[in-house]
Amino acid sequence: MLGSTHGTFTTDLRARVVACGQTTGATVHGIAAAEGDVDVSGRPLHAPVPDLDRLFRPDSVAVVGASDTEGRPNTGITRQLLRWAERVGARLYPVHPRRASVFGVGCVPSVTALPEPVDVAVLLVADPLPVVEELGVAKARFAVAFASGFAETGEAGAAAQARLAAAAERTGVRLLGPNTNLNAFEEFRDDLDGPAIALITQSGHQGRPLYALQELGVRLSHWAPTGNEADLESADFLAYFAERPEVGAIACYLEGIKDGRSFLLAADRAARRGVPVVAVKVGRTPAGARTAASHTGKLTGADQVVDAAMRQFGITRVDGLDELQDTATLLARARPPAADGVAVYAISGGTGAHFADLATAAGLRLPRLSPAKQDELHQWIPDDLNVANPVDNGGHPVGDWRGRKIIDAILADPDVGVLICPITGPFPPMSDKLAQDLVDAAERTDKPVCVVWGSPVGTEAAYRETLLGSSRVVTFRTFGNCVTAVKAYLDHHRFTRAYRSPFDDAPRTPSPSYRKAQALMHPGHRMSEHAAKQLLRAYGIRVPREQLVTSAAAAVRAASQVGYPVVMKASAPQLAHKTELGLVRIGLTSASQVRDTYRELIDIARYEEATLDGILVCQMVDRGVEMVVGVTHDELFGPTVTVGLGGVLVEVLSDTAVRVPPFGEDQARAMLGELRGRALLNGVRGAPPRDVDALVEVVLRVQRMALELGDRLSELDINPLMVLERGQGAVALDAMAVCR
Repeated sequence: MLGSTHGTFTTDLRARVVACGQTTGATVHGIAAAEGDVDVSGRPLHAPVPDLDRLFRPDSVAVVGASDTEGRPNTGITRQLLRWAERVGARLYPVHPRRASVFGVGCVPSVTALPEPVDVAVLLVADPLPVVEELGVAKARFAVAFASGFAETGEAGAAAQARLAAAAERTGVRLLGPNTNLNAFEEFRDDLDGPAIALITQSGHQGRPLYALQELGVRLSHWAPTGNEADLESADFLAYFAERPEVGAIACYLEGIKDGRSFLLAADRAARRGVPVVAVKVGRTPAGARTAASHTGKLTGADQVVDAAMRQFGITRVDGLDELQDTATLLARARPPAADGVAVYAISGGTGAHFADLATAAGLRLPRLSPAKQDELHQWIPDDLNVANPVDNGGHPVGDWRGRKIIDAILADPDVGVLICPITGPFPPMSDKLAQDLVDAAERTDKPVCVVWGSPVGTEAAYRETLLGSSRVVTFRTFGNCVTAVKAYLDHHRFTRAYRSPFDDAPRTPSPSYRKAQALMHPGHRMSEHAAKQLLRAYGIRVPREQLVTSAAAAVRAASQVGYPVVMKASAPQLAHKTELGLVRIGLTSASQVRDTYRELIDIARYEEATLDGILVCQMVDRGVEMVVGVTHDELFGPTVTVGLGGVLVEVLSDTAVRVPPFGEDQARAMLGELRGRALLNGVRGAPPRDVDALVEVVLRVQRMALELGDRLSELDINPLMVLERGQGAVALDAMAVCR
């Protein structure tokens, strides 16, 4: 189980934003953004927290379509809701036009006849739209729609869902669903202590394994089954749970994300508060993406972008529900680490070595214990056994008083932040005594104590009663899940300590560069290289010395002014791959070469039926590392920024990293760290190190361009961006841009 652009552009935080045709009238979830709380494109900078208290703990509930006729689906649901309402102390009103009572409780004929405005109306009807309209008149706060047949079924269903969402917006009724279920009304154990896990799922069945964690002693506080998210979405619950004091971690099963911006704002709220978020997000493969869309009717998004966005805001992404259970449990229970070192303690040298291999390969740090600490441990462990880390006790010391001494001594080491004890199989009485000593030690330390109980049986008292009976020990069933969870735990707290919300520094007002760029943008047009480079110049991105010419004589003059050797290229909006067409010549060193090349390029362009805006005569820049920096428009998150190895390598190796603006210099540098070819920038085989600072500056300036131009810039591609030796900068040798 289990040199930055911040100093380049001026930001006026108090100004009323009017940019890109948008104003401060932006809304999120129907809540108007306050003045000053929107970025340069008019998008909100903070996630509103919806008041969902009465959804989860209502004073009054209406069940529309209630039934007590055995054999009908509505009857079982009504029975469960009656039990749930009694448990939470809510008044329940069955609603049915032809029944006097249901299960002995008097019915009302319609929602307009309810004796009070109810907090929650559960809709057990095939068409919830007219009921939502009536609930608006009755001033109900929340509606829960179980009906299916909406966006998950295709265009007609999507249109019906849009009408339902519009009705909820119009009436002010917050809607959960449609295509949701009873999970929000499950019974949660109230005899468990410690921080709780709050659960968000877009598939009720996929949340069942986490709900079952209660049987293992793990506390759950909420379950939000969001369904198709016509109104209330995962982001709403994420923001709400992040503010709940009892929530120690949020676990999510996501098939799609309704609105990328809202999701990131909610994730930012959780990150600001240090609340861990762990998520399974399906759609890594085309098959998974298609299935998710058919199930929930939402966009799945390009998975690389989803992955990067989650990483930016500290969301731990896992692949399996078992990993989701284990990782969320550790993150909920464990206090912040005092150190990032991991100590492995086992009763077998083989077990310790096996686990140490897995932990080290995953990036966990296993510090070598000091000579003094090893001497201390050898008081209780035979001298011929290794105690440097992993610690091998040989077995016998765990059976007596020495076992607890060893555990306490390891936990007392200041370089140890986590203790992991893999018990590969039960071996009573030693394993029983070891389990009890670990539980007792965990109660007296702030450091996480993790145990891997490897028995396939799982009925042993040491496991079922001792380990699972502790709210301090986190028990796993596999080595792999333990390693995944511990790494996520240390990464989360490392991230939280350094986190600064990128939305705090997002530009609120357009820069002078934006005003220059506006004149260059023509909706629906692809820019030529020359025009795209003008756009780069507007944002202070360096390009080579070059001139656009329309005659052979002008080309010769330009080459003289630019300085030999030169590069000559045809410039036209439709020429995206000039090299393949023979429309690029490099290393020209004489006037005659320039004159002849001009004529050749004109002839080739005429053959390709390209409408040239001229021939570029460019300064030749070489002896650098070719990179690519670009902007694309993701259908979920909007503008995204990509950096990677450039030139032909961008297509051969696909070695790129992506981020969703806004982001700061730390994330720009982190992008470079994700590249397999990062060593090229450091200098390899005697090559000098490259100007990484200049590359980071270009990434941040491109990000500013993406933020300011927003939907007007469909695509930008700087390839290659030549990164020169350290201190010499970076030069955009070629560029392409597409306006929306």
